[in-house]
Amino acid sequence: MKPFPKFARQALALMIASVPLFPVAQAATAAEWPTKPVRIIVAAPPGGTADILARIFAHELQSPLGQPLIVDNKAGAAGTIGVHGLLSAPRDGYTFLLVQKGIVSEVPQVMKVTYDPFKDLVPLAQLTRQGLILVGKPGLPARNLGELVTYIKANPGKVDYANFGAGMRGHTMGVQFNRLAGVTAGAVSYKGSPPALQDVMGGHVPLMFDGPATSLPFIRSKQLKAFAIAYPKRIPALPDVPTFAELGFPDLKEVSWMALWSAPGVPPAVLARMREATLKVMQSPEVQKKIEDLGMEIGSAATSEELARDARESSERQGKLLRSINFTPD
Repeated sequence: MKPFPKFARQALALMIASVPLFPVAQAATAAEWPTKPVRIIVAAPPGGTADILARIFAHELQSPLGQPLIVDNKAGAAGTIGVHGLLSAPRDGYTFLLVQKGIVSEVPQVMKVTYDPFKDLVPLAQLTRQGLILVGKPGLPARNLGELVTYIKANPGKVDYANFGAGMRGHTMGVQFNRLAGVTAGAVSYKGSPPALQDVMGGHVPLMFDGPATSLPFIRSKQLKAFAIAYPKRIPALPDVPTFAELGFPDLKEVSWMALWSAPGVPPAVLARMREATLKVMQSPEVQKKIEDLGMEIGSAATSEELARDARESSERQGKLLRSINFTPD
């Protein structure tokens, strides 16, 4: 057998020597991350709950990461524009998404989406938790939930409830309330919480299930009545508002949460560092106070797998409920 020519031996030696360089380079990149600003896509418009939370979060996270965090609002299509912004970005750990779990548990049930909610989105860390509040117009002749149920029963077909989107949690919570309380309040759907709240305060629709961050200012100013909160416990921002469980409706306690999400394929070491820094800043007393003032609670330290499982279970419950009312998605 003829020996390899000298140039071939040199090329082969160079190839062999270069093999270990790839994992070493990747590991070094993950260890040095971040070396430039990190983008947080918010799947909501400026001024909303998610946007406020993102700016609190971005400000606090700059110190432990040593880089600025840029809040990039990509609102529209029930949050799916933000999802596509995440999925179209490089998987290098410099783009994350901040949005509610409804992006996987609710949105795909009410509209056609081009992403797989449980394969294309990875919940990295839970930021906040909240429950919906049943609020009503100031002129309602009911001082508490018991009187409200009596009033609805005495006025069949005349009491409706607004919601921030057909098929979404604010809609299906009303369906559950109807069944459990034995009432027949009708659903009136809006494109978002602000226009729905305006109609409730204006007296056009008497009731609504809404998130605390958007309804809290109006409850405090007496422009809305708060009857009960669908959450496992009372919240510090509204200590006098009872839970539905306290009032005899233990099944009305769906917990919604806001999370930081990643696309699959981002280096695990980068995700681990981002998650660690996120959980740390969310536990600071200053951040906790700001979150409580918004009517929410700091999220748990649940793992990515636990969050994904909770979202899937929520999706199954939501889907079952929508099928029971023959809901047809857009």
